Amino acid sequence: QCQLNGLWRNDEDSLMEISLLRDNGDFQGQYLTRVTLSGGCSQISPLRGAQQQLGEEGWPTFAFTVRWDKFSNATTAFVGQCFVDSGGKETLSTMWLLREAVGSLEEDWKATR
Repeated sequence: QCQLNGLWRNDEDSLMEISLLRDNGDFQGQYLTRVTLSGGCSQISPLRGAQQQLGEEGWPTFAFTVRWDKFSNATTAFVGQCFVDSGGKETLSTMWLLREAVGSLEEDWKATR
């Protein structure tokens, strides 16, 4: 069974730590994106989310948001699922949408990646 709490590293060497996973599936932690390291000054951004509670079988789905308020006017929403391979390695498979603030409705087209 997958356990979301702990330290995770993605393919781009960004780090995510889920430090609190409540019984109801809510969780919180912090995210250190590689982008913040490029200027030599790392910034930790808060994350909050929820995991779908399953029985003893199955791989849980989850969603969380990261607020990049210390270095960007943007928020990212992640959705994913946790898997365990035959060797016992846990893997999070995710997709994300990043929303940046823009100055007008006319610029809305370029605000989401």
